[in-house]
Amino acid sequence: MKVRSTSILRRTLAALALTATLGLAACGGQNEDPSAASDAGAAPAASDAGGAQAGEQMPEADVSDVPDVVATVNGEEITKDDFVQVYQSQFQQMTIQSQQGGEPVDEAALKEQVANQLVDNELLRQGAQDAGITASDEDIDATLDQIAQQNGLASGDEVVSTLTQQGYPEEQVREDAASQFEISTYLEQEADIKEPSEEELKAQYDALAEQQTQAGGSAEDLPAFEDVRDQLAQQAAAEQQNEVATSLAKTLREAGDVTVNV
Repeated sequence: MKVRSTSILRRTLAALALTATLGLAACGGQNEDPSAASDAGAAPAASDAGGAQAGEQMPEADVSDVPDVVATVNGEEITKDDFVQVYQSQFQQMTIQSQQGGEPVDEAALKEQVANQLVDNELLRQGAQDAGITASDEDIDATLDQIAQQNGLASGDEVVSTLTQQGYPEEQVREDAASQFEISTYLEQEADIKEPSEEELKAQYDALAEQQTQAGGSAEDLPAFEDVRDQLAQQAAAEQQNEVATSLAKTLREAGDVTVNV
């Protein structure tokens, strides 16, 4: 499961594609694949999509059948507006993939998937609140700075500026960053995240090299292990955290009152 990730500028917060942001998730994506790393950093997803289509018109997602209240989670509503922001972003990404692979997007399945992602995010957000976790202004600023660093931007202010230019109010961006911090902190409290060993990281790197070769490329095209070591470690931690998020959200759902209308 991926918690509303900061996929505007990263493909995971998730740092986690695990992260907990709606507005941040609606804008684009960070490269999770170390093979795509570069000194320039990740570009905003809007530019990536435009480049991928080379000027072609992107099809619009059909949200005419989406109800005003997509889901209710312990009395809290997930609205159509909340849903559409995330769904349209994922629909565009899936459309690009389908154009490359030749298979159409299963919109019904994607809608169900997005709805359940948002439900799980809300369950985790409520769990963080129940645990007494609240993001301070300093926590929000630090989270935005972290997102900036992960995406090759100069500062959290640049993250805010990028998103506001794409139509997201600064207040919403900061609220989303706060949710990201709270959920991440909650999961860190619940998870026993273990630092991967050097041998495990090298094995992960070797697996990437093998995938590169099987895809018809050359392992020599990958950045050096030392250049992506930290990113591999972050990915390993994110995978552990995602497993905890999935399990915890399932437990919270079973104990809660959840209605999904999609």
